[in-house]
Amino acid sequence: MSAASASVLLNRILTLRESSPFLLVLDPSIQSSANLTKELIYKVKTSRQEIGILYVSFETVTKPDYAEEFIDALDKPMDKIVGEIFKIIGDKEQRRLIIVDSFNYIKDIDLNRLLRAIIDPQNVIYGAYHLDIPAPRSSSQPNKPSTLSILRFIATSVFELSPMTTGEWDDMLGYLDIPVNVCNRNTFKVKLTFRRKSGRALEYELSVDTTTHEYKQIVKKREDSQKKDEEEMLRNLTTFNLNTSRRQKKAREQVELPFMEAQKSLGSVAGSTVYEFDRDDDYDEEDPYEDPI
Repeated sequence: MSAASASVLLNRILTLRESSPFLLVLDPSIQSSANLTKELIYKVKTSRQEIGILYVSFETVTKPDYAEEFIDALDKPMDKIVGEIFKIIGDKEQRRLIIVDSFNYIKDIDLNRLLRAIIDPQNVIYGAYHLDIPAPRSSSQPNKPSTLSILRFIATSVFELSPMTTGEWDDMLGYLDIPVNVCNRNTFKVKLTFRRKSGRALEYELSVDTTTHEYKQIVKKREDSQKKDEEEMLRNLTTFNLNTSRRQKKAREQVELPFMEAQKSLGSVAGSTVYEFDRDDDYDEEDPYEDPI
């Protein structure tokens, strides 16, 4: 798929014109999903489609202006949340965008019940999962898949967000020193994983500008990807460093290999093996293995 096609695919997903009923957003603390949510709402509102918006909130206290229906789900049992959802979407045959903010607050035992209540051919689910919030694990079922693993498996489109430039911020985040006015920047990276009906997954990396509403695919150089693949293959194979530095590569290229000198006279004698006697060679005229010719 071309770069233009990747941008078109992202636009179709955000306008809900692509067949992708479950949109999952994974955001770190350094890049909030709020701007992608605003971009989604902008695309839905300007697409001139009759789509109702239901907001199921575990974090947001007040009802957003763009939401027609709002459910305050924090500290409520899942039975009550599912009952309120059915009361809104059960009797009305209308296509809906259901926003879940966010999946971190849903227990593992309640996740399937919520998804069964809202997954429907008429609905499109959009939910965020905060990667930097530690997820509790069940001590009685240590091998049970985590909430994030289940969401990744079920989602038809996964958006992994990151800022356009990290660099020095990586060290700052290690000390929980989050830079000011970084999390809500209008331009950020999106690693998009789109699953087709056949099961094939397509992966793209794009830059999203929510001010101009432009999407551009980020194409990495092939040499960089090949070098990265080689480094990944050599990593953790041994305690020795098997990677080659730039200085070592340059020195290796300057070494004159012995067979290169021999190829200078290649073709001067057609098809025969040429041996040049050295002064220390002992030539025996009665050698039985000597070529009679």
